[in-house]
Amino acid sequence: SNRTPCCVSVSPMSLTAASSSDEEDDSDSSTKPIRSEKKKNPVSLFQTGGDPPKEKKSKKKVPPKGAESEEETPETPQKNSNKKGKAKKSKKQLKEERPPSPVIEVDNLEEFVLQPAPQGVTIKCRVTRDKKGMDRGLYPTYYLHLDNDKKVFLLAGRKRKKSKTSNYLISIDPTDLSRGGENFIGKLRSNLMGTRFTVFDNGANPDRANADWSNVRQELSAVVYDTNVLGFKGPRKMTVIIPGMNADGERVPIRPRNDNDGLLMRWQNRNMDNVIELHNKAPVWNDETQSYVLNFHGRVTHASVKNFQIVHSSDPDYIVMQFGRVADDAFTMDYNYPLCAVQAFAIALSSFDGKLACE
Repeated sequence: SNRTPCCVSVSPMSLTAASSSDEEDDSDSSTKPIRSEKKKNPVSLFQTGGDPPKEKKSKKKVPPKGAESEEETPETPQKNSNKKGKAKKSKKQLKEERPPSPVIEVDNLEEFVLQPAPQGVTIKCRVTRDKKGMDRGLYPTYYLHLDNDKKVFLLAGRKRKKSKTSNYLISIDPTDLSRGGENFIGKLRSNLMGTRFTVFDNGANPDRANADWSNVRQELSAVVYDTNVLGFKGPRKMTVIIPGMNADGERVPIRPRNDNDGLLMRWQNRNMDNVIELHNKAPVWNDETQSYVLNFHGRVTHASVKNFQIVHSSDPDYIVMQFGRVADDAFTMDYNYPLCAVQAFAIALSSFDGKLACE
């Protein structure tokens, strides 16, 4: 059997039997009349805009939405491609067993890691943690590669020293993790408590902005961890906040001018224009193994409190991102539209952070 006892582990719990979410979908479909099938196109969950008077948004109510979702319809049965992985349950020969990433062309790395995953394609990656060296125990380096034969390098991340809060630099060069280097592509910053994180691209701090703000950094996502009654010992609760997508499937730029305008503050104040809220899928208690379990379809083999799946509450079957352990210092990280590699990698890095990391 495919079960591993622990906080969050692998089990045969089916992710596909979700009739209740169909009903939720229908109730929400007033704004999305395009799909007549039972399930609406998951892509439409992430499209925002239309109501408040922002120039950016007025474009978004136009028909391309319909055209786009019809075009994408054949590709959206994302879950079926996951189902293939279900058969592969043996933990032996991990390399062969774990369903690999589809062929992904990475011509321009910088562009690729900031671009949303193509609709209908799961980008399957592997995160490795390197603790070797003098201070690597405290400041490991994390590497992200495509999980396929070529093991294409995508990103590296490392916690900065001498920083008051946790601060991870993300780079497109595995050998250059400096803030000033041209390979710096983004960063993850936590609050003092280490329970809230914000992900930025490599734009400028608002204090050093151009007159027209065009060079100011974008916020790509935010992550909020809730402690439960067991502290962080039981299943974690994560909320992930990301910018919405426009009708062309591009991320709506969110460039806060100060700390009161960022994703976290918008979410806290329920100012959700152009903002999407996601959650980790709640694991289910399994009496037999006396543990909380989730089904990762063969992509995760080791029990860990870090294992998680991120979903939209209107369609819990569409896995926006999943992350989980396959060896002591190796994890799989798979992401779907609308996330990009930098967003997904930074969300994964947040789960390693000191205050949360009870293995």
